[in-house]
Amino acid sequence: MKALVYTDTLELQYRDEAEPEIADGEVLVEIEAVGICGSDMHAYHGLDSRRVPPLILGHEAVGIVQSGAKQGQRVVLNPLITCGHCDHCQGGRSNLCAERELIGMRRAGAFAEYISIPQRNLLDMPQDMDPVAASLTEPAATSLHAIYLAEKIMHRPLSECSALVLGGGSIGVFAALMLKHKGCRSISLADTNALRRQTAQDLGCGRVYDPLGDDLPDPASFDLVIDAVGSGRTRAASSELVKAGGIISHVGLQDNELGLDTRRITLEEITFLGNYTYSVIDLRAAIDLLYSGALGSLDWVDIRSLSEGAAAFKDIHEHQAASPKIVLKP
Repeated sequence: MKALVYTDTLELQYRDEAEPEIADGEVLVEIEAVGICGSDMHAYHGLDSRRVPPLILGHEAVGIVQSGAKQGQRVVLNPLITCGHCDHCQGGRSNLCAERELIGMRRAGAFAEYISIPQRNLLDMPQDMDPVAASLTEPAATSLHAIYLAEKIMHRPLSECSALVLGGGSIGVFAALMLKHKGCRSISLADTNALRRQTAQDLGCGRVYDPLGDDLPDPASFDLVIDAVGSGRTRAASSELVKAGGIISHVGLQDNELGLDTRRITLEEITFLGNYTYSVIDLRAAIDLLYSGALGSLDWVDIRSLSEGAAAFKDIHEHQAASPKIVLKP
């Protein structure tokens, strides 16, 4: 089969690879569409010790089942492979499973024509749903999960609140779109990439600004700050811009540098909330939102061939990609 293989820092090769071996309980899926995630870029930059080349990356995927009980069906892949029997798995929080694994991390991912994955990781979806839209399930579910956790502890409903999203990648854009869908009173989005800022502006979710520019929000302006970058600089910005009693919802994992103003967080009872991926329910809810059109037309997604994957990664690396999401099709 053909696959896009991460072979070294800043290096990907589109080449022939052996088809996956099917272990007990697993099925073969023919990939129809797969998105490039920020974590794939992290590996591409040589910054993820868990992703060791040569490796097929990719985990935001949809495809057609080639074996097993669901043979012939189009499905979304739940990329989180968990034990299924620990307290977290049994309690509906499988994303916290101590034995969790992710396709495209230590085992082969979805930047390929085929993938092997446990049958329990297949998510039903409308069979007439556009595969590209379905491939957005994973990042959409990540944003939905972050907002859901914040809503559980917010003192007032989103319709009365102001929100800031730091980062205009797919997680950030989906967070802004979902906040708009939920009726958030005021939404702002910050991104350093001018091309992405224009895309976010065109989506009409709220005010878009350059965090390195001069036209910045006033300190303590937002009830909710969603950090979809996760760097020391964005944590510092979150600490400054959140209101007293507000919430910082931390999603991004760019680095582990300092940045939080823990003194202000303590004195002003600001909640710092970590978010990791999603639950199965979040994934199902994201499929419904994407299919219903609740998040818009999704015409901002950049669709390319898997054979052009190396160029797509380079465009993202060089900040030449206007779209928050590039989806590859084998």
